[in-house]
Amino acid sequence: MIRAYKFLMRPTVGQTIALGEMLRDHCSLYNGALQERRDAYRHVSKTSVKYGQQSAQLKEIRAFDPERQGRWSFSSQQATLRRLDKAFAAFFRRVKAGDAPGYPRFRGVNWFDTVDFPEDGDGCRWDATPHDPVTRVRLQGVGHVKVNQHRPVIGKVKTVSVKREGRRWYVILTAEQTQPEPLPATGSLVGIDMGIASFLTTSDGEHVANPRHGRRAAAKLEAAQQALARFPRVRRDKRTANHRRAVQKVADLHRKVRRQRLDHAHKTALGLVREHDFIAHEDLKIRNMVRAPAPRCDPETPGSFLPNGAAAKAGLSHSISDAGWGVFLTILHAKAESAGREVVAVDPRNTSRTCPECGHVDKENRPTQEKFHCVSCDHQAHADTVGALNVLRAGLVRRDANPA
Repeated sequence: MIRAYKFLMRPTVGQTIALGEMLRDHCSLYNGALQERRDAYRHVSKTSVKYGQQSAQLKEIRAFDPERQGRWSFSSQQATLRRLDKAFAAFFRRVKAGDAPGYPRFRGVNWFDTVDFPEDGDGCRWDATPHDPVTRVRLQGVGHVKVNQHRPVIGKVKTVSVKREGRRWYVILTAEQTQPEPLPATGSLVGIDMGIASFLTTSDGEHVANPRHGRRAAAKLEAAQQALARFPRVRRDKRTANHRRAVQKVADLHRKVRRQRLDHAHKTALGLVREHDFIAHEDLKIRNMVRAPAPRCDPETPGSFLPNGAAAKAGLSHSISDAGWGVFLTILHAKAESAGREVVAVDPRNTSRTCPECGHVDKENRPTQEKFHCVSCDHQAHADTVGALNVLRAGLVRRDANPA
């Protein structure tokens, strides 16, 4: 199995400048390759340029511009070209599927924040000496950069990536490991129902509170954004020191909220994995749930629109995004795989409207957000607990229908 590690880097002032130049030059390579593809399609009889053709030009590019392109790893530049190739492959896949195409766009320096090294030892070297208290990563063109390795890396390092987040630099490793020993069996089965009032509710009746990190930080973030809005829009190299501090304050607040969501997701998922052998959850289409409603044209007044509930939907979408369901479910699946647990996603339709006692399905079974009252058998319970019970039953049915 493959596991990822993320460590904070401690570059010197000179290394920080070199890392910034590395991102700038890789961004320039990405944008140049994108421009070549656009020009070839528009002006040369709709010719498509492939990754192999652009990769073959790297030697000439490096020889033509040795000060900027020639100083960096050849493999990392190939990885940047592969990133563009994947963006075009995803674009054509969406076109074929009839989705919104999303043509690849040019990247600004602030929006290009990662450089990948496909293989440890090719342009980079993870140097974690057992008897040396200081861990370093060697990067071609930058040097040996100190790393705050807060936990040991298990297995053979396969790839290395360098990422910038605000003023901080991180190194991300992927290591190939043997499958770890599964956790001891507990004999416990559980279904979980994701929500807004409670982050999740289990089929045992346990409620995990929704921390609402984004809402708690909303006042500070609003004040920081208002302070930033007072500065005129200027180029990055023309910003004053106060402007840069205002930008950094907004970024720091967003990063803090993101890290708080990750911490809560990790701890909640770890508790579920340790206590239960089988976990069933709703297969939520979160992207569709937070999508804005389509506008409704007024047939009687051309150019005007009818109310479509967009304002109310915006509040619900914001709450869903603040809860971080997608991040939590991704982490839950990863931890369950490492622990030898089974996680199953089930269809969420009518899970909160189906009576667990008699099986009657009716929207009147849920008169309020929290209350479930079956109109057929008079069964009463918490609506989220009922949903979790139905999710567990559907998960067990799916597991029995598809044995491993």
